[in-house]
Amino acid sequence: MDDKKIIFSGTQPSGVLTLGNYLGAIKNWVELQKDYRCIYAMMDLHTITVRNTPADIRRRTLEVLALYIASGIDPDENIMFIQSQNPNHAELAWVLNCYTYMGELQRMTQFKDKSARHAENINAGLLTYPVLMAADILLYQTDFVPVGKDQMQHIEICRDIAGRFNSLYGDVFKIPEGLLSKTGAKIMSLQDPVKKMSKSDPNPKSYISMMDDMNVIAKKIKGAVTDSEGKVEYREGDDTKAGINNLLSIMSAVTGRSIEAIAADYQNQGYGVFKADVAEAVVECIRPIREKYDKLINDKAYLSGICKNGAENARRISERTLNKVYKKVGFVI
Repeated sequence: MDDKKIIFSGTQPSGVLTLGNYLGAIKNWVELQKDYRCIYAMMDLHTITVRNTPADIRRRTLEVLALYIASGIDPDENIMFIQSQNPNHAELAWVLNCYTYMGELQRMTQFKDKSARHAENINAGLLTYPVLMAADILLYQTDFVPVGKDQMQHIEICRDIAGRFNSLYGDVFKIPEGLLSKTGAKIMSLQDPVKKMSKSDPNPKSYISMMDDMNVIAKKIKGAVTDSEGKVEYREGDDTKAGINNLLSIMSAVTGRSIEAIAADYQNQGYGVFKADVAEAVVECIRPIREKYDKLINDKAYLSGICKNGAENARRISERTLNKVYKKVGFVI
């Protein structure tokens, strides 16, 4: 490892990646790789806390990997691997489970939300999900974890677990920090713009999938909910302007122009013209990524090679942390 700070991040291959995922996370990761040592994992262990079709998990895992690479994340400069191919994640998670309190886990917002949505399958993995996430991060002596504001609770419990372990056994884990995106951190639903764009939304018109056809993307944006005022103006905190605020944020994120400059361009134009231009800008943002993705996803040997090399590197780095933990708790190694 060089002297660059370490970033760890991962995505569950449990559904489609959205425009919100790209603008709020992946696009920023491309910039981070210039200044940090980055480790990216396809978090397939996390997917089985809810029921998924095995074939879908396998297919989507490679889709996420291909999309990362197509977006500009360089597999030669970063470690990219599938979580289940490094057993150190599951092994450290068991140890950390024994240093995590039930009350901490039961208070987690995600556990409450998923328990409500999946009342027929409230399993132990759903409860201990944050412990596995802590293991994911702490294995690599991570400095920063790129997150959205709604994910900071997971970083806080990770820090608490690491601090508790360190207080008992000395300086074992580096205490990670959440790294909030500077721009594009929160893209909202196209149909209910007071809610975050989500791949789990039952209404497919509410989100842009990175796998959508270009014509479908344009149609979804042109059909986005706005208001009856007819004025392209950004008013933060005004729910009546949430739709226009969202489209302005999207336009700003894909073009790199300020929201103020974009709003000024459409001061005397209607929503129809504005939406059409947003649609065109988004399509031109996604098109080159999709063209690269379409080539990569058909080269399974190339993707498998990246996974194999990435897993070997991930095991080698994380083995040092796991061995240190095992010694501290008294295991014979």
